[in-house]
Amino acid sequence: MSETSTTTVERADGDSRYEILVDGRRAGLTAYRDLGEQRVFFHTEIDDAFAGQGLGTRLVRQALVDVRASGMRIVPVCPYVAKFLKRHGEFADITDPVTPDVLRWLKSRLG
Repeated sequence: MSETSTTTVERADGDSRYEILVDGRRAGLTAYRDLGEQRVFFHTEIDDAFAGQGLGTRLVRQALVDVRASGMRIVPVCPYVAKFLKRHGEFADITDPVTPDVLRWLKSRLG
């Protein structure tokens, strides 16, 4: 990524994910499913071509800011999102624990 690159994070509701774009090219995503008022994050990835540039952190931060603005809560099934939340306590007030019920529900949604 060059200093003149444009990086944006967009919510793609049809695909139930947030995407981070670098100069219009998708560089990564964090996927979710909604369970009532909870947004259950289950997978995050950054393309190898963009690794090591802090894009994962930026993607997850923007996604969680959007969750807060929407009045929803976070359930961090994804290990990357869970690790981010441990380092960023500012989202603790809207974070719910991962429970067996949530995991069963998610498995039924993902097949």
